[in-house]
Amino acid sequence: MKKLLLFLPLICFVIVAEAQTKKPVRRKTVNRNRTVVNTRANQQRITDSLNAAARISDSLALVKKADSIKVASMAAMAAADTTPNLGVDSVSVSLRNDNAVDKSIIKVRVPLEYEYIREDNAVYRQKVWRVIDTKEKMNSPFNYNADDDNGNQRFISILLTALKKGAANGGVDAFNPIDDRFTTPYTYKQIAQSLVGKPRHQEVPDWAKDPDGSKGIKKDSIIIDEFDPSKISKFELKEEVVFSKQTSRMFVRVLGIAPLLDVFNDNADGTRTFRYSKPVFWVYYPDLRGILSRYEVFNPKNSGARMTWEDLFESRMFSSYIVKTTLDNPQNKDLLQLAKEDHLFMLLQGEKIKEKIFNYEQDLWQY
Repeated sequence: MKKLLLFLPLICFVIVAEAQTKKPVRRKTVNRNRTVVNTRANQQRITDSLNAAARISDSLALVKKADSIKVASMAAMAAADTTPNLGVDSVSVSLRNDNAVDKSIIKVRVPLEYEYIREDNAVYRQKVWRVIDTKEKMNSPFNYNADDDNGNQRFISILLTALKKGAANGGVDAFNPIDDRFTTPYTYKQIAQSLVGKPRHQEVPDWAKDPDGSKGIKKDSIIIDEFDPSKISKFELKEEVVFSKQTSRMFVRVLGIAPLLDVFNDNADGTRTFRYSKPVFWVYYPDLRGILSRYEVFNPKNSGARMTWEDLFESRMFSSYIVKTTLDNPQNKDLLQLAKEDHLFMLLQGEKIKEKIFNYEQDLWQY
């Protein structure tokens, strides 16, 4: 017992020393408020991302819907007959004879064949381009606006009627105005679009669903402009002058006809300034002769003494002025270009060309 009491202070000292050498363990404190804040921020970012994704998805859906509507509209426009109506089918046929005499012979009239000219006999040849201005008094029959059983009698309407039928159905074919050598075929739809423009896709009020227009309901529609024949006031002729030594005659053969469309500039004050005239299409005249022989030219003095359109061109019963020629023109330019845009000088040069061609034939003879 005494020994135990002697070692008791030593044991207490050891216990106290060991307690002092041990480091206190620090517990890691957790900030619960900060954890809650971070969790809410992450949830907010996730929500914002989901909302942005939803908006992008909705936008893509709207774009796809708009594209589908546009594609459907384009498909509907392509499927529908969007050829502009040029007014060539609006004439009704008379159910009785609308004349005091029988004029059925004009329906089967055929022009005479051209006299054949051998190439060896053609000692003089020149190509000439002329413009017929229908505003001149002598050319007023070109604007005769009346209806007959074979359609409207205006010259441009006669051409369009023949083109719509096509060569396979008794009409003629047209050629692209990119050149005057009849190289590229031109369809009737292309001609109609060049005269009035292409059809337009436009939203218009839907009066069936919204009679008073208060709801603003609209529907898709195809807008097609109407053709005004009075816009065609000029025609261009391509001719060739040939002198045959076999018959000692000067022949003038029309090769092609092209209606000219005037192009204007729209000014800021509402006025329009003339720029130039461009050909709409070309028609090969020898193919057109048979059709022109079945149409009569308007005679203001006597309706019983009418000639056919084929007679008018062959007899040169029209007024015109020269705009281009192969005579002394190695650069192949129009007279207006050679005259440096001086219209008066162009007309004077055209008269000189007429005189040169006339003098060539007259100088071959001695009186």
